[in-house]
Amino acid sequence: MIKVGVLGAHGRMGTAVCEAVADADDLELAAAVDQDEPLGKLTDAGVDVVVDFTLPSVVMDNLAWCFDQGLHTVVGTSGFDEARLDRVREMLGADPDVGCVIAPNFGIGAVLMMQFAAKAAKHFSSAEIVETHHPRKVDAPSGTALHTARLIAAARAEAGCPEMPDATAEDATGARGGEVDGVHVHAIRSAGYVASQEVRFGGPGERFTISHDSLDRAAFMPGVLLAVREVPARPGLTVGIDDLLE
Repeated sequence: MIKVGVLGAHGRMGTAVCEAVADADDLELAAAVDQDEPLGKLTDAGVDVVVDFTLPSVVMDNLAWCFDQGLHTVVGTSGFDEARLDRVREMLGADPDVGCVIAPNFGIGAVLMMQFAAKAAKHFSSAEIVETHHPRKVDAPSGTALHTARLIAAARAEAGCPEMPDATAEDATGARGGEVDGVHVHAIRSAGYVASQEVRFGGPGERFTISHDSLDRAAFMPGVLLAVREVPARPGLTVGIDDLLE
């Protein structure tokens, strides 16, 4: 039985994680910790794995504390660029037995979408990303969109693809969206959405679109629980749940 603690337990994702853990036969919800509550509740409860769905502004401090206590972590909080991931690797170096899974997205369909996008990237001359989330999301673009853009850029670079065609000379209002490693990303924040993403490819005479919609936070729970079960056997940093699915 794996004893699980949840940070951000009263948030929308945190609440869903608590319910999913409580319903799992092989997991125990040992501690539910929310904003302004002491992290010591985790060690008092003897947790084995901590799931963090908090905020980009506090997640690094949470991880540092957890690593100091020798606790494995599963992180769904967004805001992890390469610099932050490198910092996590440094912190984990102090204890080679501690594992941490940081995933841009725990949805199985979303992970497959990113894999398919990376596979398609070298075959089309143009690629852009449109992501839509609920208006309460504090960061833009989403971690999923950032990760997808980096995968596309890496695949194109490995294949020796030229720069994508774009004659835009002026964009005073930012209509072309943000740019991540040469891939344009457009973020929409709208009521009525949970999380959706389209990856739009174009080439001579054809268009190809890969899309994924998360209609309920329940879609993320199988991936979260998979990471919770796997992280104790995976020391160091694991980015994404791709390898776990295999």
